[in-house]
Amino acid sequence: QWERTGKPFNPLLGETYELTREDLGFRLISEQVSHHPPISAFYSEGLNKDFVFHGSIYPKLKFWGKSVEAEPRGTITLELLKYNEAYTWTNPTCCVHNVIIGKLWIEQYGTVEIINHSTGDKCVLNFKPCGLFGKELHRVEGYIQDKNKKKLCVIYGKWTECLWCVEPLTYETYKKNEKRGGDQKKAKQNDDAEKLENDEADDMPEVQETVQVIPGSKLLWRITSRPPNSSQMYNFTSFAVALNELDKDLEKILAPTDCRLRPDIRSMENGDMDLASKQKERLEEKQRAARRDRAKAEEEWRTRWFCQGNNPYTGTSDWLYSGGYFDRNFSDCPDIY
Repeated sequence: QWERTGKPFNPLLGETYELTREDLGFRLISEQVSHHPPISAFYSEGLNKDFVFHGSIYPKLKFWGKSVEAEPRGTITLELLKYNEAYTWTNPTCCVHNVIIGKLWIEQYGTVEIINHSTGDKCVLNFKPCGLFGKELHRVEGYIQDKNKKKLCVIYGKWTECLWCVEPLTYETYKKNEKRGGDQKKAKQNDDAEKLENDEADDMPEVQETVQVIPGSKLLWRITSRPPNSSQMYNFTSFAVALNELDKDLEKILAPTDCRLRPDIRSMENGDMDLASKQKERLEEKQRAARRDRAKAEEEWRTRWFCQGNNPYTGTSDWLYSGGYFDRNFSDCPDIY
């Protein structure tokens, strides 16, 4: 497991990523706007001007020995222009287990509140921690309520599989019957608790039965199956596999700061690990030298495509898109590679 101790390819300050998918009807631009702390800002819009999706990714990391916990900071905003609606939320906490040894596995937990600022409706989703025996692994439960706090529907499922919605009364009746049957079962002894503490690695709990669909439920979302060769491609989805693709036509129009042009990552993707390592060291030293030069000249780093401001719906501090990226005037982009 020695490769786990290698340093990752952290985004460089000013690094960007552009994605245009005409087949899916959207385009996106993101920029690394801060190095300490690491913050990535992004902006996406529908090609038919039907939505805008923007926010920033600012995880607060905690290392627990065998696992790393990423507590998200930053507001995510979705504007549905056709319906004149705006939604905001903050993502759940993500925990990656066995970062040093053992099989990597992740879980997400915490409460996510999605607020419709146009109507006052709110969706509250509880991402459940897996628990001692893994019964709750990947499970999500929640509800949608109106501005008067009346529950309109209940949402349940797994974020790795599917999500369903059902009438609140139907859900409560189902749960009561389920609990009545569950009371007859005796809980296992907790001898395994001590064992889990002493294990060399946090074994991933066995995935429990798939989501039990409550009669009368409506399917909201189901995960798309991964491609047949996914196991040879880091278990990526078809969407993720294509994210780092670079052809000659695309290379001509990208900003010089785009991460697909980053030489260390490109060298690793081409299988030249020695060159990737040398390029990585060179880029990191170049970034440190640029930071020293700015400190000497008492200059602040200037972001190119985003600026700090207040979220128009929550009023909290946010990174807002300045505009102009897709005009493709890249003459004043920084030389980071």
